Amino acid sequence: MAEPPLLALAGIRYHLGDQTILDGVELGIAPGERLSLVGRNGAGKSTLLKILAGEPIADSGTRFAQPGATVATLPQEPDFTGHPTVGHYVAAALADALGPSDYRVAALLTEVKLDGAKNPAELSGGEARRAAIARALVAEPDVLLLDEPTNHLDLPTIEWLEDKLSAWNGAYVLVSHDRRFLANLSRAVLWLDRGIVRRLDRGYGEFEDWSSAILDREATERHKLDRLIERETEWAGKSIRARRTRNEGRLRALGELRKQRRQQIGPTGRATIEVGTAEQSGALAITARNISKRFGERAIVENFSTRIFRRDRIGLIGPNGAGKTTLLRMLIGELEPDTGSVKLGANLVPVVIDQRRAALDPDRTPWEILADRNDHLLVRGRQMHVMTYLREYLFRDEQARQPVRTLSGGERNRLLLAKALAAPSNLLVLDEPTNDLDADTLDLLQEALSDYDGTVLLVSHDRDFLDRLVTSTIAMEGDGTAIEYAGGYSDYVVQRGPRELDAAAPATRREKAPPRESAPKARLGYKRERALAELPKRIEALHTEIAALNAALTDPDLYRRDAAGFAAKTARLAAAQAELDAAETEWLELELLREELSG
Repeated sequence: MAEPPLLALAGIRYHLGDQTILDGVELGIAPGERLSLVGRNGAGKSTLLKILAGEPIADSGTRFAQPGATVATLPQEPDFTGHPTVGHYVAAALADALGPSDYRVAALLTEVKLDGAKNPAELSGGEARRAAIARALVAEPDVLLLDEPTNHLDLPTIEWLEDKLSAWNGAYVLVSHDRRFLANLSRAVLWLDRGIVRRLDRGYGEFEDWSSAILDREATERHKLDRLIERETEWAGKSIRARRTRNEGRLRALGELRKQRRQQIGPTGRATIEVGTAEQSGALAITARNISKRFGERAIVENFSTRIFRRDRIGLIGPNGAGKTTLLRMLIGELEPDTGSVKLGANLVPVVIDQRRAALDPDRTPWEILADRNDHLLVRGRQMHVMTYLREYLFRDEQARQPVRTLSGGERNRLLLAKALAAPSNLLVLDEPTNDLDADTLDLLQEALSDYDGTVLLVSHDRDFLDRLVTSTIAMEGDGTAIEYAGGYSDYVVQRGPRELDAAAPATRREKAPPRESAPKARLGYKRERALAELPKRIEALHTEIAALNAALTDPDLYRRDAAGFAAKTARLAAAQAELDAAETEWLELELLREELSG
């Protein structure tokens, strides 16, 4: 006989204005259950957790809790008001606490590496998250309600939390965008979709196939319903299913890219990258050679080298504070290394999306932000109608003309990404782009980055996202060591072997080359050195000429006015493009030869 639930909801309804968020929700949480709660941004997941926690916000329905059952919540935004120290904040969750000195408080704060005497106002985003997790866990409640627990956490802390919850004796409900986290921890799935909660009594790994089957059945039934229902469900089901199908092909292509990248990277455990041969259609985007950076006595990066080619997708991982953003800034030329050199390829046009993300004007509409007063915008080198582009990012037609302030947080993140990814670029730099994004938006981002024709540098703690996207992973361990591994996060785990960080660091340090001033260096020779100096100017001039020719040939009346001129420009465009390809190839060959000769 099944145990009675610790918590249960019956007939829960909740409306926000004229929008139905929860429509007669029924669910129960039994002792020891491990549930994931999933749904699109704005579906009402956080609202449902608040109602489970006992907040009286539902319009109707009932909540039942077993007498004596204890419930703890982890909100997305912890409130430290009234707590002078982190210790006081955590101890407030204990009814019988002896204050911040309570042994249970001290033990958990040691586990999450926080100083209990610290003022909560001085905590970073990751530290605030760890403090809130400690507060949720300290009383060992019967039910844990965790809303985006991995937000702002680094990978070591995520892995610690997974171990903690794996050994947890109570029940928990997880809301998270981190697919790997959910797959590792949940044994059943609650799917909140259009106000209704459906339950799958299997792990999260089977959720996508199950939900797709439901959407397939609904798609068949939709033909019998009116056009309004069809429009409302189209982007919730059909397009997501289509993206999943397309992603299977992308993952196969990613496997081929990783094979190529593996040939360019030296043996695992070495900080120096072997010389690789660029593809005919590619060019060297970034070359870093023996770069180091220190802040005071602390080593951020020591003796790191890499070559990054066009269409590479490079992931950077490591603990918070390990120096990922510092290394990223050095690789794109924003920050000079203390020693070593970084060389950027010709005509790089970067677009940077940092952790803070630029604010959106709340009074402007998505249409205005993307295209101002125009109907079209340039996306990946082609004109696209603004509505078509917004639909790709799951916006409904009516939202295009609504002020940004009416959008949910996830929808605003989608708009920021849509704007950044539409801008002309051949180098995308993304620092923690997956924070606060739901699974659907992560699919959209992965799809856009997979289609992108340039180079991607990505800092992320999302293991599943890294596995789906990157061709190689640069791991920073926090001691100045940075090592590049072919493949995504799972490949990195296999290649690094047992987590013995101190064993890897000495090997890397031993490979530092001694000063070479005593030995004469081979040189390219006068003609080659002159060509290497002049080629970037030649490449830039050809780019300018090609852009001018393309602009002239877009004139629809040019052929009628000047047929001979049209033919001459067309012929010159073809010749200039051939010259550009030859110049870029020559520059790449000379640059690789120069670095090989210099040791």
